[in-house]
Amino acid sequence: MPVRLRKFIGTILIIVLVVVYALVANTIAVATLGNAPWWGHLLYFLLTGLLWVLPAMVIIKWMAGPPQS
Repeated sequence: MPVRLRKFIGTILIIVLVVVYALVANTIAVATLGNAPWWGHLLYFLLTGLLWVLPAMVIIKWMAGPPQS
């Protein structure tokens, strides 16, 4: 796959990942954190705010990988 196509696909995948992840994380927060204390909110959003980086790193590593013939 050409590098240019791989980067285009990776960019689209990262955008979709961020949008879907934000929707799911906020839906879970609304459903479960209604009566939680402030530190519960802080912990949840700290963890979920950092967790999306893991799948994004996999996509970026794939995008930057050597061209496959």
